[in-house]
Amino acid sequence: MQRTMKPVHPGAILRENILRELKLTITKAAESLHVSRKQLSKIVNETAGISVEMALRLELGFGVEAQFWLDLQSKYGLWKIRSIKTLPQIQRIAS
Repeated sequence: MQRTMKPVHPGAILRENILRELKLTITKAAESLHVSRKQLSKIVNETAGISVEMALRLELGFGVEAQFWLDLQSKYGLWKIRSIKTLPQIQRIAS
């Protein structure tokens, strides 16, 4: 298995490209998205991922398609699992 570069966490994109550009605080953005400040803070600080529901909230709130957020999250999640190598050795079942 080859090593790949760490993909960007979707929270970093949210923090740097949306909240910072719009000069929005986490508190104000959370209020607008109807989520808790704690929930949004965890995403922005890259300690939590983006759920399907949150992706849709971000689409509705900021106009960035939900699929964009889900693709970022999926790439990040796969990289994270592969990098910690906690899965047992699994043999291919079919060729």
